[in-house]
Amino acid sequence: MEIKVKEKRVENPVQVAKIIREVLNKEQENDQKKEHFWVIGLNSRNRIEYLELVSLGSLNSSIVEPREVFRLAIMKRVASIILGHNHPSGDVEPSEDDLTMTGRLKGAGEILGIEVQDHIIIGGKRHFSFKERGIMS
Repeated sequence: MEIKVKEKRVENPVQVAKIIREVLNKEQENDQKKEHFWVIGLNSRNRIEYLELVSLGSLNSSIVEPREVFRLAIMKRVASIILGHNHPSGDVEPSEDDLTMTGRLKGAGEILGIEVQDHIIIGGKRHFSFKERGIMS
């Protein structure tokens, strides 16, 4: 499922978390309690080209494959992507799986020449940015 957003320049993780939260809040209430994984594709000027839901999981997990994450990024020829997902529990600290997956996707992006700028986790009104915490350089 691809969700179009008005072309907007990405300035910081707080802005990205707000966009993701707005999209999640438009879901049906029972779907809001499932883990979602989105990819935001950015052009070379950090303007949003697309926001795509690549996985809708269960209460505490979703299956994320590099081929799905980068499929639209390659087709739309974006310069970089930002990963985003929600933790329905409200705890925004990344799990070991989140850390492993992020490293794997960052490596895939390096091979493809598409930078993974950040990974944002939202939960309730809080967010966690891998970039802000120094996990991504």
